[in-house]
Amino acid sequence: MAELLQFLFSGVTVGAVYALVALGFTIIYNASDVVNFAQGEFVMLGGMLTFVCHAAGLPLPLAALIAIVVTSAIGVAMNKLAIEPARGAPVVSLIIITIGASIFIRGGAQLLFGKQIHSFPAFSGDTPLRIGGATILPQSLWVIGGAVVVFVGLWLFFTRTLTGRAVLATSNNRLAAQLVGINTGFVMTLSFALSAGIGALAGVLATPITLTSYDVGLAFALKGFAAAMLGGMGNPKGALAGGFLLGLIEALTAGYLSSQYKDAAAFVVILLVLFFMPQGLFGAKSTERV
Repeated sequence: MAELLQFLFSGVTVGAVYALVALGFTIIYNASDVVNFAQGEFVMLGGMLTFVCHAAGLPLPLAALIAIVVTSAIGVAMNKLAIEPARGAPVVSLIIITIGASIFIRGGAQLLFGKQIHSFPAFSGDTPLRIGGATILPQSLWVIGGAVVVFVGLWLFFTRTLTGRAVLATSNNRLAAQLVGINTGFVMTLSFALSAGIGALAGVLATPITLTSYDVGLAFALKGFAAAMLGGMGNPKGALAGGFLLGLIEALTAGYLSSQYKDAAAFVVILLVLFFMPQGLFGAKSTERV
C-alpha cells in the first residue's frame, strides 16, 4: 500500500506540472484556435531565469517574479513579431510558426545559459513529509497547489469576466468579435502574456524537483499538449484532469512495469481516448450546420 501511495504522490506531482502546461495551451487555443508548441519553452525560461536571478544574489521570490514577468514579455513579443504578421495564414501555418519560435528560443537559451543542468532551493525546504508510509516533498505541494489555483483563476476568468468572455468570443468568430467592439489584438496579446506567465510559473515551481536546462521545453510541450488533448483542448477543467491523469499513468507504468515504457504507455492511452472520444474527456462535441 505504501508503494502504491508513493507512486500516486509522484504521479500527482508531475501531473500538476503537465496540467499547468496544458492550461497554457488552453488559453492560446481559446483565443486563436492555434496550438502553441513554444509553450514548453516558457516553462524552461521560468526555471532558467529564476536560477540566473537567484544566482546573481536576488531573493528567490523576487527572482521568480522577474522570471515570470520577463517570460510573459517574451510571449507578447512572440505574438507581435511572429503570430500577428501571419494572422491571415492557415492555422497549420501558425502552428509551424510556433514550432519555429520554440526552436529559436531553445537555441537562444543554449547560447545564453549554456548546456549545464541547473536548480535552485525549494521554497519550503527539502525535508520530506511522511504520509501513510510514503513520502512527499514540500515542493510537490507547491506544484499541486499552484496548478489548482491557476485552474480556479482561469475558470473564473473565462466564466465570470467580460475579458474572459471576449477571449472565447474571439476564438469563436474573430470578425464578429471585432464588429461588436472587442479589441481582438488586445485579446491575443493578453492571451500570450497569460500563457507564457503560467508556463513560467510551472518552471519556477517544478525546477527544484525536476531541475532545468535549455532543452527541457520540448518534453514539457509534448506532455502538456497530450494532457490538453486527453482532457479536451480548450477546456480548463479538461487540462487539469488530463494533466493529473497523464502523470498518474506515467508514474504507475514506471513503478509497476518499467520507466522505459512510461512515455509509450501514456501516449497509447491518449490515442485510445482520442480514437473513441475525439473531443477528449471533457471537450464539447462540435456540430456544423450545412
